[in-house]
Amino acid sequence: MKKYLALLLALVMVFALCACGSSNTPAADGSAAADDAAAPAAGNLTFATGGESGTYYAFGTVLAQHVSDKTDTAVTAIVGNGSQANIEDLAAGDVQLCFSQSDVASYAYGGTNLFEETGAVSDFSVVAALYMEQVQIVTLDPEIKTVADLAGKTVSIGAAGSGVYFNAIDILGAYGLTEADISPVYQSFADSADSLNDGKIDAAFIVAGAPTTAITDLATGSQVYLVSLDDEHIAKLCESSPYYKENTIAADVYGTPEDVNTVAIAALVLARDDVADADVYNFVSSIFDNLDEVTAAHAKGAECSVEFASSVTDIPYHPGAAQYFAEQGVTVPTK
Repeated sequence: MKKYLALLLALVMVFALCACGSSNTPAADGSAAADDAAAPAAGNLTFATGGESGTYYAFGTVLAQHVSDKTDTAVTAIVGNGSQANIEDLAAGDVQLCFSQSDVASYAYGGTNLFEETGAVSDFSVVAALYMEQVQIVTLDPEIKTVADLAGKTVSIGAAGSGVYFNAIDILGAYGLTEADISPVYQSFADSADSLNDGKIDAAFIVAGAPTTAITDLATGSQVYLVSLDDEHIAKLCESSPYYKENTIAADVYGTPEDVNTVAIAALVLARDDVADADVYNFVSSIFDNLDEVTAAHAKGAECSVEFASSVTDIPYHPGAAQYFAEQGVTVPTK
């Protein structure tokens, strides 16, 4: 009997060892299977958006809830710290999805500007372009009518090293101004609005989809003004930096005295390359197949379209997104 028990125990141990080793079984192509602990959990994605007073956060939370409700992919939206930080968190594996300005995504992919010192980040791809983010130069001073009027003024140009900072430098540069020609401060959208309200600064650059919560809140208690860009300088800017597009903010958005001409960049959703194709497909399809519902939850949905979503050319798309767009008759670049 003891011999039979010993034999049975030995067999149990053999089977247990085989089971433990099964996770390292080679894949069909002969390579070792990926370590499950190193990959994001399938169907459970973290989405870095933006500050709580910005459009990224407001719209991002709507999208995350919508995708989670419509598919078996669970998306959790979290506060983000700007496009650069979002991409860095994406590269580190801390998040699987993020919002980013199109210009900052291009900087990252090419290793320029914000990413010149750290080098290019290439292990991400585009999910979709959603809407245009306007460069909004907001002030409470009706005498500040042009960018040239910012000379000598105290101006918030975004958090140090942020995408907004580079947008501000671009706009100032188009008018022959530099950072040295203003008294710069480096603040978030909400802090900029507070500083304007308290009279601590004269103007602020805010780059986000209009209407932006920080400006809307400011406009509830004060008359806000947006500084217009003239056609000549818009053309100059778009020629030197092609990711800018001419854009108009209607007077009724914030109750400004008139429509305002400015430039805008695209708001992109990016994904790590190792996010499952099915999850990215679920994200894109649930949004663009149900735009009426998305728009009912947030006005930015009205600006979304398959045509614009698939318009990025300088960064490849994730295969899951490419699959959806192919079903709509649109071919997008992939790796």
